[in-house]
Amino acid sequence: MHPILFEVGGFTIYSYGVLLAAAYLIGLQFARVRARARGLDAQRVMDLGIWIIISALIGARLLLFLVDVREFTSSPRPFMSIARSGGVFYGGLIAAVAVAFWYIRRYQMPVWTTTDVCAPGIALGHAIGRMGCLLAGCCFGRETSVRWAITFHDPVAAANVGTPLGVPLHPTQVYDGVAELIILALLLGTARRGRPFAGRTFWGYMLLYGGTRFVIEFYRGDPRGFVFGAISTSQLVSLVLVPVAILMLYVLGRRPQPSPLEAARSMRAA
Repeated sequence: MHPILFEVGGFTIYSYGVLLAAAYLIGLQFARVRARARGLDAQRVMDLGIWIIISALIGARLLLFLVDVREFTSSPRPFMSIARSGGVFYGGLIAAVAVAFWYIRRYQMPVWTTTDVCAPGIALGHAIGRMGCLLAGCCFGRETSVRWAITFHDPVAAANVGTPLGVPLHPTQVYDGVAELIILALLLGTARRGRPFAGRTFWGYMLLYGGTRFVIEFYRGDPRGFVFGAISTSQLVSLVLVPVAILMLYVLGRRPQPSPLEAARSMRAA
């Protein structure tokens, strides 16, 4: 694909960095619009988003390092590739959720309403970010003979993230991006159907993403760490996340819902 967009005066602009920045900015703006529509302090949500971005960047790269410590400490070259890659999404998600809950509790924001506001923005941003992965050549799939396979030829991708060249691969970046867009459509399309309750959108996202990520991992071909020699680190996280999400949807769904007046007071307090 196109790992490098262009170079100016010896300064290289990488496609992944541009798409990642766009993903964060668009996802953050989407959350801000949703916050205003629900009576939350849009500026407070914007500040929360900045904390989420910083923690996600750190968490994604930290988990990338932890799943293959030997590879990254064997020589300086693979260690430096951490700076060029996006890291492990689950690492960023876990760190971002932890920091978000700390921030929400600190400023006494309505926990589940705030997470519901942010979840669709995460899905949208992730879909955009995966297109950055496609252009950079990272998060590539296994070798395949399917008609929709993609073949990378740019040596920069091979040098930066170890992308196999001249080999037809599953477009796992596209699989993940499309899955995120479908999840986004489901979250928005069902938000007001059935019996809405605070936390349903957030835990619905966790459930749907955990399930789709578990399946997509079977088609990934990049080195990313395995547990028990059978499942990847991300699949292990999915196996934990999915039942937790189902449990939280059940628990929150059984809670008595606040009256419209109480809900309005809660929003004003936030």
